[in-house]
Amino acid sequence: MKEILDASSIKRSLYRISHEIIERNKGVENVVLIGIKTRGETLAYRFQALIKQIENVDVPTTAMDISYWRDDDRKNKNPQLPNLDVDVKDKVVVLVDDVLFRGRTVRAAMDGVMHYGRAKQIQLVILVDRGHKELPIRADFVGKNVPTSLKEEVKVFLKENDGKDSVVIQ
Repeated sequence: MKEILDASSIKRSLYRISHEIIERNKGVENVVLIGIKTRGETLAYRFQALIKQIENVDVPTTAMDISYWRDDDRKNKNPQLPNLDVDVKDKVVVLVDDVLFRGRTVRAAMDGVMHYGRAKQIQLVILVDRGHKELPIRADFVGKNVPTSLKEEVKVFLKENDGKDSVVIQ
């Protein structure tokens, strides 16, 4: 097991990405953050707090369970249509997740966003992009690009979920 991001590098990445989101969107007036459950949700709320610190604006933030829109991994044969408690119509939706691998989770999340309204734009924040995409999906904001083999696994640990901040490859 090799640590590729420690707590301080995660903190720096999130701070940098927060500034990039603000800069790219010329502020956050029309932005909503949607974290893909589970660790994407944690990261989305961290971005909300950082943006509040930087811009003094509370960006509407929520989480989305994308299992309803998954077509490749249906553990639950009858997933329920989740509620989304932010308005996405004509908004810049910033989807947040921890690891980008094949792209199928992000595709399902985009389907979910579009189910609730036509977003003006969808942007993607990823803490770790490990390659091996099967779909033409690319993150707009990336904490770290980490080339991996298919045999390796990237594990993200976040304080709120796991008691520590760390990203490891095993």
